[in-house]
Amino acid sequence: MEGAMLHSSYFSVNARPMSRRSSTISAVMAPPQQQRPPASTGAVKHAMTLTEKILARASEKTKLVPGENVWVNADVLMTHDVCGPGTIGIFKKEFGANAKVWDREKIVIIPDHYIFTADERANRNVDILRDFSKEQSIKYFYDITDRGDFRANPDYKGVCHVALAQEGHCRPGEVLFGTDSHTCTAGAFGQFATGIGNTDAGFIMGTGKILLKVPGTLRFVLDGEMPSYLLAKDLILQIIGEITVSGATYKSMEFVGTAVERMTMEDRMTLCNMAIEAGGKNGVVPADEVTYSYLKGKTDKEFESVYSDAGATFIQEYRIDVSKLEPVVAKPHSPDKRALARDCKDVKIDRVYIGSCTGGKTEDFVAAAKLLNKAGQKVKVPTFLVPATQKVWVDLYAMPLPEADGKTCAQIFEEAGCDTPASPSCAACLGGPKDTYARMNEPKVCVSTTNRNFPGRMGHKEAQIYLASPYTAAASALTGFVSDCRDFL
Repeated sequence: MEGAMLHSSYFSVNARPMSRRSSTISAVMAPPQQQRPPASTGAVKHAMTLTEKILARASEKTKLVPGENVWVNADVLMTHDVCGPGTIGIFKKEFGANAKVWDREKIVIIPDHYIFTADERANRNVDILRDFSKEQSIKYFYDITDRGDFRANPDYKGVCHVALAQEGHCRPGEVLFGTDSHTCTAGAFGQFATGIGNTDAGFIMGTGKILLKVPGTLRFVLDGEMPSYLLAKDLILQIIGEITVSGATYKSMEFVGTAVERMTMEDRMTLCNMAIEAGGKNGVVPADEVTYSYLKGKTDKEFESVYSDAGATFIQEYRIDVSKLEPVVAKPHSPDKRALARDCKDVKIDRVYIGSCTGGKTEDFVAAAKLLNKAGQKVKVPTFLVPATQKVWVDLYAMPLPEADGKTCAQIFEEAGCDTPASPSCAACLGGPKDTYARMNEPKVCVSTTNRNFPGRMGHKEAQIYLASPYTAAASALTGFVSDCRDFL
């Protein structure tokens, strides 16, 4: 595997040594942490990680250990138009055609994947969600009826993972399940959030609980001052490149450190979003004032934040000095095929895609717009823009950027020759029907702010996808090659 150079001065790992995967990658094993022996007399508190504490509360246990199987009560169940019909079918089969869901106010149904298409089967899926939500009086169903103009649908939101946060369904200390692997995005709010299958979701829909194995925790300590050219997407691609796509299999990935503390909620969402690309069960960031500030006005429900104990046991602890990192990409066809962006400068591309739950949030578009504005050049390849939600779309047209003399992102994108921002949805991130906006129907090369670059992920099975940050994507659009954003910032 080709990857970015890691130096012992800014990356270390405690506990087990990591295998050497390339002559250009080195990971240093620090001395093992001293474990404090338990007291011989008196009551001894069982130290737990953040994830273990949340699951202990949700299972009504005083303590949990990794590997233990427990019944966990769900605070929120989310499903969408791809998996929702299957989940509903299983629920009705197992609980009865006239059964009622366990709690109509704890189920969130969000059509977002295959929305703006003429495909009859895709449209039928949304109809199934609508009929079920009406039958069950589901409180939070974000419907869409007019596909010709998304703005004519006040209830429609867009990408589920971003909409969950914007609509106040993500709260510290809670347990959120969703029929989508990137449900782990919500871990940015200090909660346990993970993706599940239709069968499990159907069971939760009827009972409000699920049998879950408690995951052990990998802790990532990100310290140092973030360089101005680095974004959260670079950090998570760096981590996945180091531990591989199986490095966190069925483990919790806890992100802490001074760099994380300075991150916005959208940055933290990007970190947690791609925990699944490392095989993680969930990603999580401890809640703090940044979290609480974001939640103001979004929810009136009480919540209780929890944190890892000082003596908690972590499977491994990684320490990264983010100030020494450089912009990276993930080469086809795996998120762990990390390489420095500057080392891919000879890779000619055909298009750029900015969007998805990973890279379609307001701050992602702001970053791309800043770079394009500073460069003052036209893009050389088609550049597709897909806002994650209606709110993000509005921000592109309504929010002036001080760095751009008050111009909006939409104005900057137009001046640079990018495509007009599309209707909010998942769009081509996972392919979809052939008429899906920006779908790769030919074997072309794309730089994308999405989360997966497997064969066929965005459409054509021979297409090549380079995963990158919004900065790198915008820089690449200007040159027609995979590019280092530092050339323009």
